[in-house]
Amino acid sequence: MVVVMTAVGILVFVIGLLISIAWHELGHLSTAKLFGIRVPQYMVGFGPTLWSRQKGETEYGIKAIPFGGYIRMIGMFPPGEDGRITKRSSSAVRTMIEDAREASYEELQEGDESRLFYTRKPWKRVIVMFAGPFMNLILAFGLFTTVNMGFGVNTAVPTIDTVSQCIVKAGQPTDTCPAGAPPTPAAAAGLKHGDKVLSFDGDRIRDYAQLQADIRESAGRTVTILVERDGQQVALTPTIVANQVQKFDGNNRPVKGQTVEAGFLGFTPKSEVVRQTFGQSVDRMYDMGVSGVKSLAALPGKVPGLWNAVVGDGPRDPDSPVGMVGAARVTGEVFSSDLPASQMIATSVFILATINLSLFLFNMLPLLPLDGGHIAGALWESVRRGVAKVLRRPDPGPFDVAKLMPAAYVVASVFIGFTLLVMAADLVNPVKIS
Repeated sequence: MVVVMTAVGILVFVIGLLISIAWHELGHLSTAKLFGIRVPQYMVGFGPTLWSRQKGETEYGIKAIPFGGYIRMIGMFPPGEDGRITKRSSSAVRTMIEDAREASYEELQEGDESRLFYTRKPWKRVIVMFAGPFMNLILAFGLFTTVNMGFGVNTAVPTIDTVSQCIVKAGQPTDTCPAGAPPTPAAAAGLKHGDKVLSFDGDRIRDYAQLQADIRESAGRTVTILVERDGQQVALTPTIVANQVQKFDGNNRPVKGQTVEAGFLGFTPKSEVVRQTFGQSVDRMYDMGVSGVKSLAALPGKVPGLWNAVVGDGPRDPDSPVGMVGAARVTGEVFSSDLPASQMIATSVFILATINLSLFLFNMLPLLPLDGGHIAGALWESVRRGVAKVLRRPDPGPFDVAKLMPAAYVVASVFIGFTLLVMAADLVNPVKIS
């Protein structure tokens, strides 16, 4: 049964990924057609074609490898300086440029001269290239909102789960007490499992984050804590002590391996699945976006860890990048776990939302062959033409993005190498869910 449910989870992920890719390419397709650009192909996937159908001037199809997709637009690059589409050269770099230029015209038909991508105004080209990633952002927002508001988020609440018996620094084992370790203020004051904290030193408690902040700011003080226990209100008076505790960032997320001296009470809060308001959902997605940008910037530094995960014997870092194979594997684990069905669905939707947010951020990098590279080229062309107009100089004409293709091949090679490394790590030393 576990094998069957794992396969179901992987299949659900693959279907969700295909929908995400198709949605992305639909953004490019719809805006390209809106601006009169001819689009001969709309494909989901790469490799051999499994199915296709011609509708109007566009062939729609599905290919064998589901990790990507594309639309083919006529005239992505302007002709060469001599006005010709192709110009053979013995130079390897020049050949790359000419091959790219030739490929963008290989399906040119009579009457297409007015329907070429490069002939559209820069702002139109920006819209066409931005529309794909923007569709992923819209889908990510919808999926995150569905999870946060419809299913809820596992959230720490101001209810006591476990009480630590002795004071130890953050990161040290809490199941045994070292010799001479003093009792925690929570244990000394009589806090118990299931106590719901109503107020802290007169401050009405709304959520755990507020209670945590109050405790950390009260080192050295004796405070009154009002809890609800078995339907009755009980007042306790612990003395908060200073201790080395986990450090949190501005978004209240733990900073790995860092501690700070602050007030300490000595308990672990209970976690519950809590539905979020629309405002809370937007805040959480904003935090996810900020975290995604930071993670993207940190990717080069993750390469040694990924390499060690593949060839070394140590465990894989939980913060390690995960590729599509790893995400599919995690989704399979979710479906084969003993989670309630609602949480299986919520977790799977959350994974898919994260994939879509990552696709948006990744594609917005101003590098060819990504969408962001074409956007940067169109914006640069607009700036050049604007400056020429102000200075009353001749129009410099379209910016020839094809000249950047050698750099694009380098970028693509790096991306492919990194993708293969992540895939290898996902296969031989995968990230496991807890």
